Formats: sequence, structure tokens, C-alpha cells
Amino acid sequence: MTDSQKVDAFIAKQTKWKEKLQQLRAIFKETELKEEVKWGKPTYTLDGKLVAALADFKNHMALWFHQGVFLKDKHSKLVNAQEGVTKALRQWRFEEEDKIDAKLVSEYINEAIANAKAGKEIKPVKKKEVSTPDILKDAMVKDKVLKESYNKLTPGRQREYAAYIGEAKREATQQNRLEKCSEMIKRGVGLHDKYKNC
Repeated sequence: MTDSQKVDAFIAKQTKWKEKLQQLRAIFKETELKEEVKWGKPTYTLDGKLVAALADFKNHMALWFHQGVFLKDKHSKLVNAQEGVTKALRQWRFEEEDKIDAKLVSEYINEAIANAKAGKEIKPVKKKEVSTPDILKDAMVKDKVLKESYNKLTPGRQREYAAYIGEAKREATQQNRLEKCSEMIKRGVGLHDKYKNC
């Protein structure tokens, strides 16, 4: 199945947003952007760089600009979906009663294309390396299964365990935390997994 067919299928499955998605897609088809599917959503790229995407939600649909922070936004259409978290991404939300102004949407898309050509981009900041506390290092020297299991964890999970064990001030508390976490590490679960997806 081609990307174009995948986008056809994505739009065909829609009930609430079908018409708006078709209208926005038609605007994108007038540009030089390549239509692809990423994360299951219609995405538009220029020379492999993400420029924009369409997404459907329960109460609105959105036109995402991956480097939207650089758009002038003269008409105040863009929002930061996660203030303080999202650096570059901006979205233009459409609700059921909203009309799509093709000329205005084209203006934003064309500016986004120009910005991509100019190389305007905020690159994601890499998280720092995991700093493993000595007590955990020593335990992994003695217990090969613990070491193998820890190394299989994602860097984020490794950071969670390293911080939890290492931030305890007393050695006895660090030891208690290590004993509590060792079995979880061997099972390949994260320290906070039970709280996720609640």
C-alpha cells in the first residue's frame, strides 16, 4: 500500500473529520511537499524533513507544524499543545463548526516550506547520560543477571532507577532501595510503570 493509499484509508475511516481532512489534504497537494504516513497520520515532508501533519482528536482536529515556532502567526491561529514541554511544534486546531480558509492555510504552509528551505529548525536536546550510583555498579559486578537486565532497560528507565537509588542520603536506604528494585530490573519493568497509563 502506498502512502497515498494509506492516507485515503485514514480519511475513509473518519466520521467526524472526513470533510476537513479532505479539504486540508487538497491544499497540501497543491504544494511541493511529499505526502507520507508517520505515526499513523498524514505527514508532509520536504527533502526528508518533517514540515506538517494532520491529526484527529475527539474534540478537534489539528494541522501540526513541526517547526511552527518560526511561523509569524499573524492571524493568531497556532497553539503550543504542551506549554513548557514542546519547543518547536505548533498546532492549528479546527473544531466541528470551524470553516477552513484555504487561502489562509496555504499562507501558513508556504511559510513553513520557506522556513524548511532556509534550514530553520530547533533540534531535540539529547538527554544526558545515565549516572549510575556506585552501590548499583557494585551490585551489577556481583550479579550478572542484574547487569544484563539493567543494560536492556531503556535509558529513561535506567535513569529512573539510578536516580531513585542514588538520591538516598544514607547508605542503608540506598541498600534497601537497591534490594527493592533488583527484582523489578530483572523483570524488565520501569520503576514507575505501574503509574503509567492510569
